[in-house]
Amino acid sequence: MTLEEMSAFFKDLGEPAFRAKQVFRWLHRGAVSFDEMSDLSKPLRERLGGLCSITCPAVERRQVSALDGTTKYLWRLGDGSCVESVLMGYKHGNTVCISCQVGCRMGCAFCASTIGGKVRDLTPAEMLDQVLFTQMDSGREISNIVLMGIGEPLDNFDTVMKFLQLVNSPEGLNIGMRHISLSTCGLVEKIDKLAQLGLQLTLSVSLHAPDDATRSRLMPVNRSVGVEKLMDTCRRYFQTTGRRISYEYALIDGVNDSDEQADLLAGLLRGTPGHVNLIPLNDVAESPLKPSRRVAAFQKRLERRGVTVTVRRKLGGDIDASCGQLRRKAMQRQGERGERPSENHEERS
Repeated sequence: MTLEEMSAFFKDLGEPAFRAKQVFRWLHRGAVSFDEMSDLSKPLRERLGGLCSITCPAVERRQVSALDGTTKYLWRLGDGSCVESVLMGYKHGNTVCISCQVGCRMGCAFCASTIGGKVRDLTPAEMLDQVLFTQMDSGREISNIVLMGIGEPLDNFDTVMKFLQLVNSPEGLNIGMRHISLSTCGLVEKIDKLAQLGLQLTLSVSLHAPDDATRSRLMPVNRSVGVEKLMDTCRRYFQTTGRRISYEYALIDGVNDSDEQADLLAGLLRGTPGHVNLIPLNDVAESPLKPSRRVAAFQKRLERRGVTVTVRRKLGGDIDASCGQLRRKAMQRQGERGERPSENHEERS
């Protein structure tokens, strides 16, 4: 619940308004039981326990990179479903990449998250829990959030918007919108809807190809949208919000990494405020697509044509840090053994 919803709830119970703020703060400090809320009377705690539930994910598996300390969590939710979060350390603070769905229906060829399709949407609480319990388990304060884990955020639009409201609350974790990035494969109607909200977050568009033939091969969503329509939507987003867009581009060997495609990309972005974030592809065992060997050459060609380019620092390469890989392996082990993976298992690679 938002603080406003919680205030209305306590009013209906005949309780004073300040109870809402008390409970809201307890929940955003990681309370998993009403019994922990020591400033509430015992009768009220018992009453709340009979009326409400508190979500609490369990650490199903934890992998810590020996290379850079990146930590990947596989969380088991209340219904037994699993999702992933990744904690990454940077000079500017700690960033957590979180999931918004169990599985994904977008079908991108290079992503492990979509194998097996979408199971269900996450709730706002299940999204918030990934931030909160990652912070509690790691002992590292979270300063930045990336919605780029399992699932398509704009395919779970209302939930994601409520999550943003919760995580931005001054009475909660109070993480500002400018410290949050949202990645989409390009659901144009939802991008327009997001623009109207005027949020100060960073929008990242997973482009991955500058032409319809290649992008449709990699990303089925493009078959109903097309690159030009997507770029028109991105331009409208900038005109409405004044916020530059980050264009994600995973370089795939022999697929989207040629000089000609770099030139096409530069032409596509000409006059469009934003920058390109080149991503060295992570290997996915089930996919024939392999990482490009032309990252530096592709970057230089774009820069010579006036495009602002960054290359994403590769983190957690030794711990299945690519979206969906850890969940996929856990599902395979479960199927092979006919049992659940062991609880609270930690691996240090």
